[in-house]
Amino acid sequence: MLLQLIEDKREVLLCLGKTYGLTAKETVICSQELDQLLNRLDGFVSEQSDNS
Repeated sequence: MLLQLIEDKREVLLCLGKTYGLTAKETVICSQELDQLLNRLDGFVSEQSDNS
């Protein structure tokens, strides 16, 4: 589920970047949201490797 959220957010980010530009407020907010999702994934992966 998290991986799908990341892929969906990436698609939205690409569309926003193409439409409004990379420095537009909408694009930056979406990029920050993607960063949060990626950080969650990284935390999950790190947690799994610590438990191994």
